[in-house]
Amino acid sequence: MSSKRVDGQSAYVLHLHPYSETSLVVDVFTRDHGRVPLLARGARRPRSAMRGMLMSFQPLELGWFGGGEVKTLAKAEWLGGMPLLGGRCLLLGYYLNELLLKMLPREDAHGALFDAYAAALRALAAGGADAPELRRFEKTLLKELGYGLTLETDVESGQPVVPDREYHYLIERGPVLTVGAGETAVVCGQTLLDMAADDYSNPRTRVESRHLMRQLIAHHMGGKPLQSRRVFMELQEL
Repeated sequence: MSSKRVDGQSAYVLHLHPYSETSLVVDVFTRDHGRVPLLARGARRPRSAMRGMLMSFQPLELGWFGGGEVKTLAKAEWLGGMPLLGGRCLLLGYYLNELLLKMLPREDAHGALFDAYAAALRALAAGGADAPELRRFEKTLLKELGYGLTLETDVESGQPVVPDREYHYLIERGPVLTVGAGETAVVCGQTLLDMAADDYSNPRTRVESRHLMRQLIAHHMGGKPLQSRRVFMELQEL
């Protein structure tokens, strides 16, 4: 593995955890290098220049060096221009981060996914409706990991999806008019076509697309729980 220095990388912080009394290990999502763990030496010290920059959901420019599994952070610059997330949007931001941490392999670059993540954060920061941005990000994540969705064609008949018919969505295959083997989610054809067009203005589409994506993500995560979703549901109950 190369030990050359990397500079000028657009990035977002996904997770921080302590390393020794003075340092942090920072899991970041970068445009050109994917998800990378970085050692931020001295970042826990009160006077550290990096201490206030390593914030989640804020655009950064990073530089690092090293050839091991965990590189050493050499530079962090806050690029600004992004309002802080709060309330419901903050929880949704943590949901996006958890998906990347649990599903994206380290050092696996996905430019389209980076752009989808940044767009979702901008929309949440601006107070936009979360359904379109979350579904677009989830769709892009699955596609980039090799699990792209079939939404416009019945996978058994080869015929176009009909808006006013109901379909069973077979995991790892796609929609069919009849029940197939394995667990299925039932959605109307209009929902599938709306998802293909990234149109979530229909209330039924918003509900059914959320249920479908939840089932697909759970399957591809192999049953690993999402803590952000659990916290969000508990707060809704309160």
